[in-house]
Amino acid sequence: MGLYDFPVINPTYDIPNRLISFSRCISCKDYDQWVHFYEDDFLFERIWRNPIKYLEILKKFNGVILPDFSLYRDMPFVMQLWNIYRSRAIGHWLQVNGIKVIPNIRYGDRRTYKCCCDGISKNCVISVGSHGTIKNVEDRIIFANGLDVVVKRLHPIAIVVYGACPDAIFDKYKQQSVQIIHFEPDYYYQLSLEMEVD
Repeated sequence: MGLYDFPVINPTYDIPNRLISFSRCISCKDYDQWVHFYEDDFLFERIWRNPIKYLEILKKFNGVILPDFSLYRDMPFVMQLWNIYRSRAIGHWLQVNGIKVIPNIRYGDRRTYKCCCDGISKNCVISVGSHGTIKNVEDRIIFANGLDVVVKRLHPIAIVVYGACPDAIFDKYKQQSVQIIHFEPDYYYQLSLEMEVD
């Protein structure tokens, strides 16, 4: 859909009760939660390489928030598009295989504003990751401006926020009757995982 033919993600209206990262869900037996990918790419690249290996595991959970492949401002635009495409392709495949998904909306620089909503349904639940994207002034401006574009285009009924959820950015959406569902990052667990991999 759109200029870049991103796969279409059907609307989801479910609100996550709890979140668990993909790297942790592999060995978890508590399935009453949603799987997210707000962690370093190397911890979940394997789902792109071999998605069918993880299908039955993911089916046990309430649903999945789509992969959050990195989009850096200094990445070539085509690589940013590729990572958006990969997230949507996995999401479409998961939906075809009976898994509820919430689209993760990620944008890198201002060029990605025009396509970051392609293939996403309006008036449903979406998710954004703010962890590590609003630390400095420039990052915060790009995040906030991009979110404005997303909300104007998609009119979400709810936004799942993984990471910081400052009032300066999110209060205006609450005033527009958008439900904001905030989850703190499980940063220290992720850090220990990365140290083990190193």
